[in-house]
Amino acid sequence: MSTNKVRIIPRLDIKGPNLVKGIHLEGLRVLGKPEDFAEYYYENGADELFFQDTVASLYDRNSLQNIISKTASKIFIPLTVGGGIRNIHDIREALLAGADKVAINTAAIKNPNFIREASRKFGSSTIVVSIEAIKENNGDYLAYTDNGREYSGINVIEWSTRVQEMGAGEIVITSVDKEGTGEGFDRKLVKLIADNVDIPVIAHGGCKGPDDIAGLINDCAIDGVAISSVLHYGYLNKIVVQKDYEEEGNTNFLKSGASFSKIHSCSIEDIKSNLHIKGIPVRL
Repeated sequence: MSTNKVRIIPRLDIKGPNLVKGIHLEGLRVLGKPEDFAEYYYENGADELFFQDTVASLYDRNSLQNIISKTASKIFIPLTVGGGIRNIHDIREALLAGADKVAINTAAIKNPNFIREASRKFGSSTIVVSIEAIKENNGDYLAYTDNGREYSGINVIEWSTRVQEMGAGEIVITSVDKEGTGEGFDRKLVKLIADNVDIPVIAHGGCKGPDDIAGLINDCAIDGVAISSVLHYGYLNKIVVQKDYEEEGNTNFLKSGASFSKIHSCSIEDIKSNLHIKGIPVRL
């Protein structure tokens, strides 16, 4: 377990103008306006926010600048932006829009030297590498790109070593198998990465609640968790859904007024109180 205060980081997956959520990074359903969720999480104790454009690499675009600008003007915690970060220009634009860090995946795997170039230009603390891992039939974990769509054939343990050597300041490890399921973190995967590197590791994918987070932290030397479903579905119960969602994403879920019964929602306060009681350091 890390002796630093563990960071609780809501992750907001974006498609076009909307906050979306899927399972295994697929089947995206529209949940609302990302800026509304961001402001709510900031007011309720989030340590950072992580924005991920879910289709940026697929469509060769960057579309988060406006959302980040609006968010950065209202909240004052670190913002990490991922999706479609392909070159130094894209990093500069994200930082100018108000991001504090950028997360790269596809571009880093295609050209690992990009990590070194970016960390030298902007400082390693600014450069996060996202690793999207899928467990193969033989038990190995391989890295995928394009929001878990594209096979790379790269072993995630070997890749995490190289990422650190190239100058990344942080790793976000996502279990694509667990993501959006509410079945619990893949502790084996997270521990393999955390034990292999010295830079901060953020775990993402599968959170099922405060006890799951506490167990993960006790098992693994991580610096934080990036979580979405358990927070998003809880917040949806508190807001009146608006009707002005634009065309990108599946809005049927919102229009139906349904809930996702497999996810047991909780708040950032629930999580931090649980961790504090168990002696895990957090910012209260």
